[in-house]
Amino acid sequence: MSIHIIKMPDLGEGIAEVELVAWRVRPGDRVAEDQVLADVMTDKATVEIPSPVVGKVLVLGGEVGQVLAVGAELIRIEVAGDEAVSPSPSGGEPGWGPPPQAAQATQAGQPPSQPSPREGRSERPIASPAVRRRAWELGIDLQQVAARGAGGRIMQADLEAHVAVHGTAPPAVAGSTGLAQRNDEEKVPVIGLRRRIAQKMQEAKRRIPHFTYVEEVDVTELEALRARLNVQWGAQRGHLTLLPLLVRAVVLAVREFPQVNARFDDEAGVVTRHGAVHLGIATQTESGLMVPVLRHAEARDLWSSAAEVARLAAAARAGKATRDELTGSTLTLTSLGALGGIVSTPVINYPEVAIVGVNRIVERPVMRDGAVVARQMMNLSSSFDHRVVDGVDAAGFVQAVRGYLESPVTLFVE
Repeated sequence: MSIHIIKMPDLGEGIAEVELVAWRVRPGDRVAEDQVLADVMTDKATVEIPSPVVGKVLVLGGEVGQVLAVGAELIRIEVAGDEAVSPSPSGGEPGWGPPPQAAQATQAGQPPSQPSPREGRSERPIASPAVRRRAWELGIDLQQVAARGAGGRIMQADLEAHVAVHGTAPPAVAGSTGLAQRNDEEKVPVIGLRRRIAQKMQEAKRRIPHFTYVEEVDVTELEALRARLNVQWGAQRGHLTLLPLLVRAVVLAVREFPQVNARFDDEAGVVTRHGAVHLGIATQTESGLMVPVLRHAEARDLWSSAAEVARLAAAARAGKATRDELTGSTLTLTSLGALGGIVSTPVINYPEVAIVGVNRIVERPVMRDGAVVARQMMNLSSSFDHRVVDGVDAAGFVQAVRGYLESPVTLFVE
């Protein structure tokens, strides 16, 4: 027997430290070659760390949420002389398979045995906010739910399976009101992507003097055009949402106001205006807000933009977006339209200098040529870095976007 020490690998790109966001194993577990041991986060991307050896886990090198330097000890594995497959590397290609006993059961035609609800579970179960909220509504203690998701995560399907077997807890009764008193508390560690989001938002608000400009836009003609395009071309080219039309309007407006398509290095005192429009598309995922980048939006037609945005959003929500797909934006577009609201104050994606926010479309009465008519109206709520973007330029940019959207034929005039 020998002890194999796996150290935090050098993941490249000048990364000096990473955050440990999940353990996939625990002391005493036997691990196979290429089985994932832990998930770590670098900037926005999550990276899986695999085992280069077969053996038994002895010691874990940190707690979830801890920041580890490259080269720090990650895990110790006891390796038999005939089990070692390679000397200790500084890294390895990500890969993962089930533990040997699970693989054997599957090959034999039997499902792998499920762990008891508490077996190997940390004191606080791993679950998304949506799952926690649903469990609370059903009166279910997540510690009693068997987790079948990756890394011991409780999924919605696990809740349904638990309810099917055990039912739900009846609500407690407090007096004649029928409402239950609650004294429970939940401490939620801010780790992983949520920590990165918090740090970036704090940095953006600390460094950037924001100002927000709101304008309403009549999108009646734009929506009519979108409907016609989908009828004529939807089957062959794909369905268009409002987003690719917004992308086109922003790209054209940037030509007139290049100062909003820029990044500001405030330490060097240099603003870099970009000819390329690499448009960040704020995307909500189960883990938190991510901003995949639609590269060279200025060179795309409506359907190319639509297809690429859909691909990037799917990759982000599945946790498979690459570092390159999540970095390098020059201007960001964000939307809470589906959730309602008439005004927002979006936070700039530092070190960019502007962000365009889209609110929901509402049909309401509008005066046109002395008559009250029903129109589809939408607000744009956009924020700018007042150090490098003057109010008149911000207003001009938003008015240019508005002009393209209200007269959609101009979207196609070069």
